Parts: sequence; C-alpha cells; structure tokens
Amino acid sequence: MNLFVIGFGYTAQRFVELHRGAFARVGGTVRGADKRAQLAPDDIDLFDGTAPAATLAKAAGADVVLISVPPGAGDDPVLATFGDTITAGRARRVVYLSTVGVYGDHQGGWIDEDTPLAPEHDRVQARVRVEQDWRARIGDRLAVLRLGGIYGPGRNALVELRAGRARRIVKPGQVFNRIHVDDAGRAIMGAIERRQGGAWNIVDDEPAPPQDVIAYAAALMGIAPPPELPFDRAELSPMARSFYASNRRIRNVRAKQELGVDFAYPTYRAGLDALWAAGEGR
Repeated sequence: MNLFVIGFGYTAQRFVELHRGAFARVGGTVRGADKRAQLAPDDIDLFDGTAPAATLAKAAGADVVLISVPPGAGDDPVLATFGDTITAGRARRVVYLSTVGVYGDHQGGWIDEDTPLAPEHDRVQARVRVEQDWRARIGDRLAVLRLGGIYGPGRNALVELRAGRARRIVKPGQVFNRIHVDDAGRAIMGAIERRQGGAWNIVDDEPAPPQDVIAYAAALMGIAPPPELPFDRAELSPMARSFYASNRRIRNVRAKQELGVDFAYPTYRAGLDALWAAGEGR
C-alpha cells in the first residue's frame, strides 16, 4: 500500500513511526520546513492551503489517505485543495481524524456512535461539516475516527508535572475521555484494514476526572501533587474552558469489535505506568 498523510501532527507522525513497515511508500504534507526535515527520507511536501500538481498526483495515487488537519474558521483547506483529487483518486480508504467533541455535552452520561451529534462550538461544528462533506463525496471509502484527548511520549501528565505546568483543576462530576497515541495508531490501522467505512469512537475504557490523572502521575514520580484548584477560580483560555463545558462518558465497544483494536493502554494508569517506565518525566 502507498500512504499519503495530510498533516503530520502528533498522532499521524507517531502512526507512521510505528507502522511504516506496512506501506511500500509514504508521502504527505506538512506546514513547515523543520517538520519536513524530521520526516526525511519520506516524500513530504509543504502545505500552505494550496498544492502543486505533483503533490496532487501523489494524493491521487495513494491507496490510503490519512487526514489529520483540523478545519479552519472558514472552508476546510484540505477539502478545498484535495477534495476533488482524492474523490477521483485510487484511495480505497480515507481515514479522517476527528474528535469526540462532536457529541456535545451529556452531563456525564454514557454515549456511543449512535448518539446524535450535537456540536456546541464553532470548531466542532466545523468538524461535523467536514465529516459530512467527505461522506457525501466518497461514501463508504471514509473512516472517521473520533478521538478522545491524546497523550503519549512527550505529551503527558508526567512531563507537565516535571515542567511545573500541571494543575489539578477540579470541577465536580467532570470527566474526560482519553486515548494513548499508540492505541490511536492501532485504530488507524484497524480502519485501514477494514473492508467497510464508518465512524468510531477511539477512547480508552475509563473516562476519568482530570485531577485524578495528575495525582496518579505525581504518585509515580514520588512527589506531592499540585493543590486542588476549583474550576471557578482557575484562569483558563477560552478554548480550555470550552473543554470543561462538555461532560460525557464515551463507549469504545464498537472500535474493539469492528476495528479489532486491542487497547494496550485501557486506562490512564496503564498508559502512565508505561510512560514512567520508559523514562518520561524523569
């Protein structure tokens, strides 16, 4: 298979690092020269919202396309630039990395893929539009993966504690859904290998309060956790505050059954244990 990746963000780059051997050729786009240099010797082009004919030809000839670029405030740059090319191209599977934010707030209740989408903010409303636009274009060739909060090497509570950036913000009843980046990669491979498209929630087994994650990481490090900070007293950016406006527990049963994902890190504790053992936060 030939893989074309639009946007080598944290998850897409880790996926290629772990699963490079599954593909005869990997190409794609990034936004900066530094990231392109990191990804050598793969065939990577810069992407500024437009693409030359040679880049479009690579996308058209890919067997699998992985899209990890979030939509902008207006028209989605990936759809605008690559939509016609990918629609007419040879890709049998287009994997779009979306977010569980498309479900909106459920006041801590359990939900799954049959739950109606109810995006509350502009950025997740844009995600829904992009999901729908790709589905209208390519139908069953599309696999949408709705990811929880992603953590993993270099991006986790251990690192935040060591850097002095971690805060234990407490909002009673609030939980978040998470996924280790390597398990997200397993889900991407599952979506590529599946014969049919669809949409799946990619989260671990245990939605949990954010302050519990920080406390567990601190215990692994043998340090005192930061003091609890009530949510109504926390200084947060508008984006960070919007995350706390939605509270839901998300089931992952369908991803396990249909994508064959065997989560290596079914809880945040398992994920942090492995990261600590690997030297994270030391």
